[in-house]
Amino acid sequence: MLILGLILLVLGLVLKISILWTLGVILLVVGAVLFLLGSTGRAVGGRKHWF
Repeated sequence: MLILGLILLVLGLVLKISILWTLGVILLVVGAVLFLLGSTGRAVGGRKHWF
């Protein structure tokens, strides 16, 4: 999710498409929150590990 958010953010900036930039920022924030929760050992979505 972090990588997809970063790709959308860059594409939105390069192509001057604001909706891609907005979606990229949202995905980066959600991905960062999920990463932080997962790295602290908390269960995210009912699972501690995603394979």
